Amino acid sequence: MLSENKITAQKILDEATRLMNNAHKELQKADKNGQVYRDVKHLRLACGAAYLAVLKAIDGIFLLRNIPKSKRHASIEYYQLGLNKIDNKIQNALNAAYRILHIDGYYEGFNNVKAIQLGFEEAEYIVHKLKQAI
Repeated sequence: MLSENKITAQKILDEATRLMNNAHKELQKADKNGQVYRDVKHLRLACGAAYLAVLKAIDGIFLLRNIPKSKRHASIEYYQLGLNKIDNKIQNALNAAYRILHIDGYYEGFNNVKAIQLGFEEAEYIVHKLKQAI
């Protein structure tokens, strides 16, 4: 069973990595203009993909830590509570990624380069933590 979880976690990591690669490509298309991104459409796509990578990576971490899947659509609270049990640093990174990438970048179209870069750094950190756990 343990090796099955690792195999599944590796597949989840591959998907999270693919999503982050797509997010970086979309962010390049958003075209920086000084301290802001010009193309909000591509910015939103980039932030959405990066945030999905975060959730995928946390799913993989939960799998490896035997935290049960949510029986219904997982909410941010599900991820926060699960991470509260295992790693506060990842939980803090999730909170930042949720706010910056999901709320500000994806929904609001907030286009500040420094803020979005911070959100991407938090996303990369979480994906990296899954890679380390495998």
